[in-house]
Amino acid sequence: MDLLVTPLMNMMEKKLDVSALRQKVIANNVANVDTPGFKASHVEFEDILQQAMNKDNLSLHKTDPRHIDPSLNLQSAQARVVIDNTTTLRNDGNNVDIDKEMSDLAKNGIDYQAISQILGQKYSGKIKLITDLGKA
Repeated sequence: MDLLVTPLMNMMEKKLDVSALRQKVIANNVANVDTPGFKASHVEFEDILQQAMNKDNLSLHKTDPRHIDPSLNLQSAQARVVIDNTTTLRNDGNNVDIDKEMSDLAKNGIDYQAISQILGQKYSGKIKLITDLGKA
């Protein structure tokens, strides 16, 4: 295991990638709010990540169920863009709910900022440690 990059940091980086994808999908939905026949999309990731974390495979012993398995392969947990073909909100076939999209946009922005701040603090702590070791 890399001492500078922990499984938690890898997971947060993956969440940032998913958040960026989610931003693009929401922006596409908003841009097509008036397009006849357009069907809204959303990003699925959290359930996929949970399934990857619950796989029954050989791993290091965890002393607490909240611990992140360091052998977790985040490459297998890929975000998926899903088109909602099951609903229609208007007569022209479009199903974009602008209120929901704006709410999702705000939530995604808050998530992205929180994760990036935490990740930034983790990396700045590692940089400080390396710098201090270099002075010793």
